[in-house]
Amino acid sequence: MLAEAGALVTVSDGRGALGTALYSSASRIAARLVSRTAGTSREQYLEDVRGRIGAALQLRRELAPVDAENNAHRLIFSEADNLPGILADRYNDLVLLQLLTQGTAQDDVRQVVVEALRDGLAANSEPLTIWERPDPRIRELEQLAAPAPGPLFTTHDSVAPDGLSFRSVADETASHRLLAPTTTTFVLNGLRFSYDAGSGQKTGAFLDQRLNYAAAASHVRASGRTGQALDVCTYQGGFALHLAQVCDVVTGVDASRAALEAADRNLTLNPELRAATDWIEADAFELMRAYDTQGERFDAIVLDPPAFAKSKRAAEGALRGYKELNLRAMRMLNAGGTLVTNSCSHHVSLAEFTEIVAAAATDAGRRVQLLETRAAAPDHPEVLTLAETRYLKCLICRVS
Repeated sequence: MLAEAGALVTVSDGRGALGTALYSSASRIAARLVSRTAGTSREQYLEDVRGRIGAALQLRRELAPVDAENNAHRLIFSEADNLPGILADRYNDLVLLQLLTQGTAQDDVRQVVVEALRDGLAANSEPLTIWERPDPRIRELEQLAAPAPGPLFTTHDSVAPDGLSFRSVADETASHRLLAPTTTTFVLNGLRFSYDAGSGQKTGAFLDQRLNYAAAASHVRASGRTGQALDVCTYQGGFALHLAQVCDVVTGVDASRAALEAADRNLTLNPELRAATDWIEADAFELMRAYDTQGERFDAIVLDPPAFAKSKRAAEGALRGYKELNLRAMRMLNAGGTLVTNSCSHHVSLAEFTEIVAAAATDAGRRVQLLETRAAAPDHPEVLTLAETRYLKCLICRVS
């Protein structure tokens, strides 16, 4: 007898039961372990979810506390917080929730998650709105229904179309739609960024790079080579705006016009930045080839491409792509310049990525010093036995 999609099932091998898992009838990952105890009931699983969210929020208070310099971070990181299939990111007073599996995209889980986030973040009615925003690709792969319109929770004072006032989705009847904010301004390392819950990739900005943004600017400042900087695959301008604090001229490149429009809005929010900053809509590989051919030179280059390897089979092609981008960048850097090169492909290991950057240095005929090896910010914790949680690699190098 086959289990129902999203059901809790006991997982075992030849040695006996391994524990309880959430079953998916559609995913390539058929079972995601949620307990080391076999036969865990739905009620116990929901209680575990509530407790694990509390622990995740407490960890963020320790590792990424909200203050005047930073008010955006990842709250829940799926398996890394022992909450498979659940992601939540905070942008100031907005929280974006993703329920990514058949076992978690269910009303009982949704209710427990919202209650736990409310209790942990808005126990005294602090400004908070929770939106569910599933990843379209994963929703299709998992065969999940679209979430209901409107927020899951808000402390925002709203008025329904018929004049009724309410403060949370629990106060709303099916015939009324809750009005709540979808946009906000959040702060990373003292810089201001706009956020729109209805646009952008994944749940929004790449919060995992928060500390790497600051480190990149710090190393470029220390190098003394602060003339012209290039941010390749800038998305909404994270590295570019941080480099604009220390450089004279910054150019951000991305293939997405929508992303560059968001980057330009973010630039407007930070009028104190010293650099002359512009944006170019272009394919990264084509532009880097053209710049290399034309003899363009920079004092700092950031490479932050999207994941080239979506599967292990794609890793070989990804390494070729990484090598080409890094080779071009090394050729274009002035002596003493800074290269900040990143990979978010978890199918490409840190050792493989470092090796391919070294091969690019050899081919470019440049002496490249590795100043620092970095990973995701600590609000994206790693689990030593889960290689997938160490997906982000950031190498900061000096090129001579």
